[in-house]
Amino acid sequence: MDLMTLLVEPPLNNATNYFPIGVQFLFAIGFVVVMMFVTHWLGPKRKTGDKLANFASGIESHGDARHPVAIKYFLVAILFVLFDVEVIFFYPYAVNFKMLGWGGFWAVMMFVSFFVIGFFYIIKKGALQWED
Repeated sequence: MDLMTLLVEPPLNNATNYFPIGVQFLFAIGFVVVMMFVTHWLGPKRKTGDKLANFASGIESHGDARHPVAIKYFLVAILFVLFDVEVIFFYPYAVNFKMLGWGGFWAVMMFVSFFVIGFFYIIKKGALQWED
């Protein structure tokens, strides 16, 4: 390559192309370090019993932290995530509704039917009943 070609078309993997990213990275780390120092330097340092007490949503904590929790809580959480993800998959369909046509409609109906069948299976098995 000659000098004129290098001046007109600089190489893409040049270190100067990454310089702004490095500067932004240094500023971000510097900002975090400065803010942590300032909060510890200027912040209040009174340690009262109320501040050091455990706090769990305003409810007085009691018992051992290793106390077993009913599996129903985890089951409901997993089911919530499962059906929440299902709703997320509706967004691309809704955006492209007209373009997908009847083929897309029937594909979404098949998708929904799998989840409806699963939902009825969950209800039949009693996964959402809280009584022990």
